[in-house]
Amino acid sequence: MNAFLAEPPAGAVGVPRPRIEGAAKVTGGARYAADEPMPNLAFGCVVTATVSRGRVRDIDISAVLSMPGVLGVIDHRNAPRLDPRAGGMFFGPDGGLLLLQGDVIPYAGRPVALVVAETPEQARAAAEALPVTYDEEPHDTDFSAGHPAARPASALFGPDADVGDLDAELAASAVVVDERYRTPEEHCSAMEPHSATAWWEGDRLQAVDSNQGPFDVVRVLATLFSLDLERVRVRAEHVGGGFGSKGLCGPQLILAVMAATRFGRPVRVTLTRAQVFLTTSMRPPTDQRIRIGADADGRLRAIHHQAAFALSPLADYIELCTELTKTLYAARAIRTRLTTVPIDTVPPYSMRGPGATPGSFALESAMDELAERLGIDPLELRLRNEPAVGPVSGLPFSSRNLVACLREGARRFGWDTRDHRPRTRREGRLLVGTGMAAVSFSAGAFPSSASITAETDGTFTVAIGAADIGTGARTALTAVAADALGVGVERIRIRIADSDLGPAWNAGGSRGTTSWSWAISEAAAKLRDRMRGPARPVTATADTTRMLDDLLTKERHSYSAVFAEVAVDPATGEVRVRRLLGMFAVGRVVNPLTARSQVVGGMIGGLSMALHEEGVRDPVSGRQVNADFAGYHIAAHADVPEIEADFVPDHEPGIPMGIKGAGEIGNVGTAAAIANAVWHATGRRQRTLPIRLDRVVEERPLE
Repeated sequence: MNAFLAEPPAGAVGVPRPRIEGAAKVTGGARYAADEPMPNLAFGCVVTATVSRGRVRDIDISAVLSMPGVLGVIDHRNAPRLDPRAGGMFFGPDGGLLLLQGDVIPYAGRPVALVVAETPEQARAAAEALPVTYDEEPHDTDFSAGHPAARPASALFGPDADVGDLDAELAASAVVVDERYRTPEEHCSAMEPHSATAWWEGDRLQAVDSNQGPFDVVRVLATLFSLDLERVRVRAEHVGGGFGSKGLCGPQLILAVMAATRFGRPVRVTLTRAQVFLTTSMRPPTDQRIRIGADADGRLRAIHHQAAFALSPLADYIELCTELTKTLYAARAIRTRLTTVPIDTVPPYSMRGPGATPGSFALESAMDELAERLGIDPLELRLRNEPAVGPVSGLPFSSRNLVACLREGARRFGWDTRDHRPRTRREGRLLVGTGMAAVSFSAGAFPSSASITAETDGTFTVAIGAADIGTGARTALTAVAADALGVGVERIRIRIADSDLGPAWNAGGSRGTTSWSWAISEAAAKLRDRMRGPARPVTATADTTRMLDDLLTKERHSYSAVFAEVAVDPATGEVRVRRLLGMFAVGRVVNPLTARSQVVGGMIGGLSMALHEEGVRDPVSGRQVNADFAGYHIAAHADVPEIEADFVPDHEPGIPMGIKGAGEIGNVGTAAAIANAVWHATGRRQRTLPIRLDRVVEERPLE
């Protein structure tokens, strides 16, 4: 019998489906990295530096070796030597990975020792009792755009924009906005703390880890420990959120491997909540200056976007705040400048729409200010400056459905009834306002491989090294495979989250589903050719590495429009978001149920950024003082309003099934929409996030 149906079922892509693993998650059946049962398991507890810069003078391990259950202590004096060439995919060698390699302390929170014991309680008790003394040195954690060590950022993602005569266009403008916008250090705050278990099976290193891409983690881990790639296997079956902080080879895994190697038994290392804040990557603070010039009718003449962000001396990174400025609006002159400021903090890395999210806050706030000064509807201002081609690149757009998002979002939100004058709508002691923001977010795909096997029972096993960090990737990829093979989803069995399944892009950059679906589609096409004979099982494998070059011939983006309504109590400074609405153009939507969950979650993250999130450092010690959820505030249920999110019809040409990413675009634009709504309510601009009570409260409210 032909394994394919003569009449394929109605397409699985585009049909709302609950998560395959949903029941296991809500009943406790899904095992996360810290849940994996393991015989003869030992536990490691990390000891972190309490100074922001200096050297370890002494670690007195004799004080804890006789404590109950303690097996030993690993520090810079006995740790395995690591290869300094190890680093992430884009930015080269990463000194942040080189744990316990010397006595130098480059930032507060840097691991200085790992205590290993029979139980987690014994390990933690000994870690807290371990005496560590330091020679403290002057530190610098004071970020500012004018810092004397500021330097141009890496041009890895392309050069700064320099189109047209900026000075002449600004001089010819009827109205010019020239303002600064600031965002703080922000932390990924995933529900699941970072955890890893490592052990040896013969000469092969095995690990269960909480990460966003097992194969990429294996590549880094193999380099660090000077192992052949095939001698390392990492699995990440279930991950409780990542938001970027689990996109790297984390400290929990590096230290667990050290301990498993030293003590010859499985070792689990799970970071405490405070250690997640102190030792894993975060979004760096930014300081951005925007100058926008326009004619009296709102046509943009010039955009100048200067953005500075903090960086660690240990590793390079790019917080690409100027991304939207190069793509969102047409202007005769566009200039961007990206600057880094090295300071003594944990190396930053991608978080929830890296670069685009803080950059959007600056650009879309400035656009709102321009609309105010021109006396033009903020929606109309954006529509008047819609580009026909890439404003900087000159490339054609593969698709561009921003206008559809803006118009449909405005219709549903009731934007046409808005009085654009600020501070005009009152409800008792409350001031009410509305705001909006437009968004683009880069789209595309990265190389991935996949294998599909036609089994003897008529089912198909799809194997791909994808990671499901809570997004519903298993469910989406099952639908993609079913449609690619022309069979029902009940005949698809999917295996993911295992480095042994081959190279695959990680769950990041809003390119996971696109990249994995492409590989699955290619493997399915090969399999159909090979199944003409009766032999079963039969397997086909595809690798998309050589198939992606044509993507670069066009600008590819997802788009959205976000609308917000807020109520502000000027007597207390309290801001409540009453309503959020987002319309999204993200290509063909694979699973509307989980895709909506993604963009709604992103909008909640944007709300959290707007009103709550702020990593605070003691100016004297340089240490983060709010490294827990008591001090680092995130949006809770009571903060989340009615949220409406939907998709406009969209299809991405040149990519199988027309898919684009929906993972991060919900974050981008939401903070700007809320800040613009706060201005509309109060008449006061909020150019620094978060919009705290002390920044809003009025001495004489409602006078």
